Amino acid sequence: MSRTKRVKLCEEEEGQQLLPNLPDHLAYLCLSQVPARVLFSVCHSWRRLLYSPSFPPFLSVYALLSSSSSSLAADEERAENETHLGFSSYDPISGAWHPLPSPAPDPRLGLILLRHPSFFNRRLPIQSVSLSGHLLLLAATTHQLLPALPRPVIFSPVSNQWRLGPLMSTGRRWCATGVASGNVYVASGMGAEYNSQVARSAERWDLNKPHWEEVAQLKDGKFSREAVEAVGCRGKLCMVNVNGNAAKEGAIYNVGKDQWEKMPRGMLGGWKGPAASMEEEALYVVDEAEGTLKVYKWETDEWRTVMESEHFKGASQMTASGGKLCAVRAGGAGITVVDVVAQPPRIWVVEPPSGTRVVAVHVLPRMSRPDTQD
Repeated sequence: MSRTKRVKLCEEEEGQQLLPNLPDHLAYLCLSQVPARVLFSVCHSWRRLLYSPSFPPFLSVYALLSSSSSSLAADEERAENETHLGFSSYDPISGAWHPLPSPAPDPRLGLILLRHPSFFNRRLPIQSVSLSGHLLLLAATTHQLLPALPRPVIFSPVSNQWRLGPLMSTGRRWCATGVASGNVYVASGMGAEYNSQVARSAERWDLNKPHWEEVAQLKDGKFSREAVEAVGCRGKLCMVNVNGNAAKEGAIYNVGKDQWEKMPRGMLGGWKGPAASMEEEALYVVDEAEGTLKVYKWETDEWRTVMESEHFKGASQMTASGGKLCAVRAGGAGITVVDVVAQPPRIWVVEPPSGTRVVAVHVLPRMSRPDTQD
């Protein structure tokens, strides 16, 4: 379609049908087959349709962002009252970042810290997962070094609203969090202080149920050492107890059997950085020291190299969906995106909004914005 025709459509669109001489419900069916980039570029009425709650959504990047400062001294001055955190969504169609509404349901969210003066050089973990098209905030730490979240805080891109989930058996920090077979899991960790019972416990929640339920306990409390991601793949929840390239122990929760199993030697040996699964079928890991992306071969218990890139060195967290893999770059300086379906895999970088750094990243359906004009 020529620019002249697009302009004419935009000028005449107010009060007009989506497609001339065609009822809107039929036009809706036709336009749902049109690539999102085309709908976005033609006119405002089609653009509004693209972001309406009822229209099939495309995938977007969601990131937890922190304010970046110009100096260490400035960080130290505000560390005790760090509240400069927020979620934003990167729209790949418009190429723009859009902040999520403030998660107002729980005032304790304002007490979440990323850094604390007592050990400023270490970043406090803020743990989040995505499940069934929702973003869930699960664990964090307050300025008093206590668990910040007694229950999940959940964002729905379709309604563009936050809500609260049911109370967990205990508030946790420095725990394992993950998703497998349609449920969200939290395991191990600690509350106000270390407790061996909490360190061995695990529980799960089905978003359609009003309560959490306990699952089999871990054999020991070694997974309360550090906040880690538990990666769901092929009916199992896989996790290691230390981030990065250090020596570690691994464990696998078998969802169907409700039991913990030993992690295979090859899987554990190659788990040298952030990991993620693609639709819970393929398991990926980044060797953050070498800058290598690898995929796990279940049949042979080995990791196969997908690609190497300087962008992966120092990566701190990763997610995957829709054939795309997103990794937080060293220091939160951006998001490395890899199309692992393309041959060879295609890679590019998404820069965060000015003055921010990326803490965590997820892939979810785009936010509903039916009144959009940009």
